[in-house]
Amino acid sequence: MKRTKLLGIGCIVAAMAIWGSGAWAAGSAAAGAKQDIPKPDGKPANMTKPVQVFILLGQSNMVGAGKTAGLEAAAKQNKKYPYLLDEAGNWTVRHDVRNVRVMCSGAGPWKMYQNEWMTVSGKTIGPELGLGHPLGNAIEAPVMILKSCIGNRALSWDLLPPGAEGYAGNLKTPRKPKEGTEWYAGVQYDGDVRAALDVLADLKTYYPGATKYEVAGFFFWQGEKDCGNAAWADAYEKNLVQFIKALRKDFEAPNAKFVLATLGEHTKGCGNKVFDAHLAVDGKDGKYPEFKGNVATVYSNPLSMGGSGNGHYGGNAETYMNVGEAMGKAMAELLQDTTAGPKDKAPKLGGAPRRTLTPRKPR
Repeated sequence: MKRTKLLGIGCIVAAMAIWGSGAWAAGSAAAGAKQDIPKPDGKPANMTKPVQVFILLGQSNMVGAGKTAGLEAAAKQNKKYPYLLDEAGNWTVRHDVRNVRVMCSGAGPWKMYQNEWMTVSGKTIGPELGLGHPLGNAIEAPVMILKSCIGNRALSWDLLPPGAEGYAGNLKTPRKPKEGTEWYAGVQYDGDVRAALDVLADLKTYYPGATKYEVAGFFFWQGEKDCGNAAWADAYEKNLVQFIKALRKDFEAPNAKFVLATLGEHTKGCGNKVFDAHLAVDGKDGKYPEFKGNVATVYSNPLSMGGSGNGHYGGNAETYMNVGEAMGKAMAELLQDTTAGPKDKAPKLGGAPRRTLTPRKPR
């Protein structure tokens, strides 16, 4: 199958027209199982182009709790997500999309959990499979899905970004934990960002043969912990706005796109402040003009197979696949919007960070 170029992903988007963009009702879960995502062709990406890096951040549901056993039943018995299986019924492997996952707790050292071509592996999944395939099909350049997050973290405390009121960290001169016990506002933001930067500073280890990269986008799925604290929920929207800005600054990627998903249990009009904040930043229907065309919110309630974010959606892998697919397609549409129109008006994608931070070695 001929690969679709980034500068012409209209056919991919058209094939996925069932999915809207922005803070939209992203279709039903049943529709999510029917959309046509092509199987990977098994070919490597065009390595003359910079790796397009997409960084995944959040808490436990971004880490992933969907049970692989359930995914196997959905794919092999119920014929859902056919792009995950080859003709022999084995899991497909993308040789154009790298799946990398690292994790640290606060300011501690980070550990590598995955460094492989995109495929189904391990006992649990997050949204990376669902979003990685649409992006791999839409982008001719090599793609890296880089997940750097850990569970049980609040945006308004642990993930508090630089520039937000109360942030107490410093990326350039990190605060060192005292026997692993020190915790400060923004410590997990610092840890997650530095771990991702460390990976990118050693690019060839995580994407064999690659020599350059661009941070093209960010994905965010988070909010459970903030919902349980009234003060954190009140501050969530302004902290989310700053979070988007801080990430673009710290990765030196001012034009990188940002896609987030709401929590599956929340419905429009529910009055939840975290949910309202997720909708507020959407570039299509939100209230921040500066995010038009570069931020999209996926309304995940129609995609959820039940349960709540705190309960990890009962471990139902289909929820993670459906939400991931919607996020990936939303990102593809943002990238298409960027490259559409006169070349002299199209902003450049990404922008490789040039960091002078001293990398921390994984454990």
